[in-house]
Amino acid sequence: MFRFQDPQYLYLLAVVVLLALIWFFLRRLQKKRLRKFGDPELVRQLMPDVSRWRPVLKFWLLELVLVLLIIMLARPQLAGRISKQQREGIEMVIALDISNSMLAEDVKPSRLNRAKMMVEDLINRFTNDKIALVVFAGDAFVQLPITSDYVSAKMFLNDIDPSMIRNQGTDIAHAIEIASQSFTQQEGIGKAIIVITDGEDHEGGAEEVAKAAFDNGCNIFILGIGSPNGAPIPNPETGGMMVDDTGTKVVSKLNEQMCSSIAKAGGGAYIHVTNNSNAQKMLEDALVKLEKGEINVYADYDEQFQAVGIIALLLLIIEIIIMERKNHRLSKLKLFKK
Repeated sequence: MFRFQDPQYLYLLAVVVLLALIWFFLRRLQKKRLRKFGDPELVRQLMPDVSRWRPVLKFWLLELVLVLLIIMLARPQLAGRISKQQREGIEMVIALDISNSMLAEDVKPSRLNRAKMMVEDLINRFTNDKIALVVFAGDAFVQLPITSDYVSAKMFLNDIDPSMIRNQGTDIAHAIEIASQSFTQQEGIGKAIIVITDGEDHEGGAEEVAKAAFDNGCNIFILGIGSPNGAPIPNPETGGMMVDDTGTKVVSKLNEQMCSSIAKAGGGAYIHVTNNSNAQKMLEDALVKLEKGEINVYADYDEQFQAVGIIALLLLIIEIIIMERKNHRLSKLKLFKK
């Protein structure tokens, strides 16, 4: 299994493309200027030492070296062999509500931040399990495909923000649908969908989807974040609170009844998060009861940038050795005699 530890550096490959475009433009401009001196073939005969292809070769060698250096920055890694040790675990998909109502501060520092803290604590306790992250509001998508790479899971978790989904609202049904499609095809293993939300479902149909997911072998657990009494929703754009058309502050309340109904339909449990430790203990006790199976676990990832660096160094040495002017000694060398 291959991956990049810091894939954000791969965006620098755009610089390679930009340099190539500039080079093509300058080369075309150079040819245009040479035509002003006369016939191109005659001009080349007047410059016998000038090579047509050596500068081209040297440029593309440098471009390739630059690509390899960028790949080195991205830290290519190769997973070790799959462990033959028998390890048991379950597969979990965490669906995190990132609608604007999750910015409410009836739990500190906010519903969303409290949820992210709880997920991170949960990941820290994982050993043999696989995890995927789904984010949802009025829409839903997979933030992290199912993996046993907990370091990457926490990195993706930190990047989660309500601005990731423009279509606001809360569509729990769609989130469960996306989550239920995120498991592997491995059989004989416990599968759980953990939905963390304030329960303000604006679309409906979540109970039916949860029941269908349960029939397919997935247990649905709902973690309710917030207070039934509700709290106003901060507006990040204005710095104030969100208001409706009449100018009244919008108050978001935790819908425990709906959360409980969805969890019941999904064969799981509803847990009201008032204290992270207590909620986590209740969730872990529920997950332990799920069927466990063998999970393929990769060994630690090995760094591969050294090999890339050696190739880049060899190409750079070749580029330095190649002169832009023709080598007349080599031109006299006749490998094949008539």
